[in-house]
Amino acid sequence: MVIGSFQSYRNEVDPDGVARHGITVVRRISGGGAMFMEAGNCITYSLYVPQSLVDGISFADSYAFLDAWVMAALEKLGITAFYVPLNDIATEQGKIGGAAQKRLANGGMLHHVTMSYDIDADKMVEVLRIGKEKLSDKGTRSAKKRVDPLRRQTGLARTDIIKAMQEVFTERYGATESRITDAELAIARERVQSKFGTEEWLHRVP
Repeated sequence: MVIGSFQSYRNEVDPDGVARHGITVVRRISGGGAMFMEAGNCITYSLYVPQSLVDGISFADSYAFLDAWVMAALEKLGITAFYVPLNDIATEQGKIGGAAQKRLANGGMLHHVTMSYDIDADKMVEVLRIGKEKLSDKGTRSAKKRVDPLRRQTGLARTDIIKAMQEVFTERYGATESRITDAELAIARERVQSKFGTEEWLHRVP
């Protein structure tokens, strides 16, 4: 389970449900709402790009601009998707996923999306406090929205959806495959240990 950078842990997370289901809760560096994510039940990706790529585009329009290739991939799979401002990807059946951004001081930006492939709705309502009484006056709240996963909408395997997304991205942008190096992984693990995996970071908004 992932909560947004500016969200209150107490408002978003049900500690009893998290403990009962053995859920790990982390806080990302970008804003937006909480996402219930389980291995194999979601499709998530990140774009690391220069902010100059969206020069002249409004903050709101930059979301749809950076995810235009995803809309094309979903269309290829027979899904007519659209953006619901500010940052939701949806169809007429409901929300598929959401995007978030973080603009960095070095001129770079992170744009990432999580889409629901399948969902254990019963478990989700036990670990998320969306729509429940506010316990803290800190942070931004997640909105209660109807989610309609890609598995139900397409009937396709998760790997087939990912393959279609990779194909469209490669066709549009001439992407080439690469691998994260051992050195990069070591840096990432150190950052988890020193900051992003700490209780101080997780509970920075009470």
